[in-house]
Amino acid sequence: MPLYRAIIALDIESSTSRPNPIKGELRNKTYELFEAALRKSGIDTCHHDRFIDRGDGILALIHPVDQAPKAILLNRVVPLLSRLLTDYNVSLSRHCQKQRQLRIRVVIHAGEVHYDANGCFGEALDVAFRLLDAARVKRALREVADPLILVVSEDIYSSVVRHGYDGIDHESFHQLVRVQIAGRRYPGWIHLPEQAMRHIVTQLASYRRPA
Repeated sequence: MPLYRAIIALDIESSTSRPNPIKGELRNKTYELFEAALRKSGIDTCHHDRFIDRGDGILALIHPVDQAPKAILLNRVVPLLSRLLTDYNVSLSRHCQKQRQLRIRVVIHAGEVHYDANGCFGEALDVAFRLLDAARVKRALREVADPLILVVSEDIYSSVVRHGYDGIDHESFHQLVRVQIAGRRYPGWIHLPEQAMRHIVTQLASYRRPA
């Protein structure tokens, strides 16, 4: 039987353009900062499955019990991770910035996840990865100065974001993505800083067409 999980996945921007030693450094740093953001938010190893490596990213399946509700991913984990990324990038010397700057895309979704001897699978994961890899999410990250761009599924928007829980500004989420799986369309909501919102919306003026 499937198990309900909150899904958070990360992907490093422009990973394929880096030489292998740099890729290794950025992979290690991504794990380090992500684990730190989870711990500082009160999410320990007992609250999630073992991380699944994606080469240039991470898949984390969180147990959304009382100690790790989905809202914490939005109002604690992602803001902390963004600050940690900013601090890391600022610490780089000028000649290191081009190769070692770390910027990531993050998706948050939730749903039923199936497990077998080889790992996990299911439509919920398909939706999460389609949103994470959508061209418009990648473009949005290129258009902002922040080191992190967040996209959430319709389920997360409807159940968490739109209610405006503490620390979550629903007005900063914009429905700019749609992906298609098995003939069904799934919208995604991108979190944009206020100063970037107008520019991004202009750049993505055709967002109502499927990605």
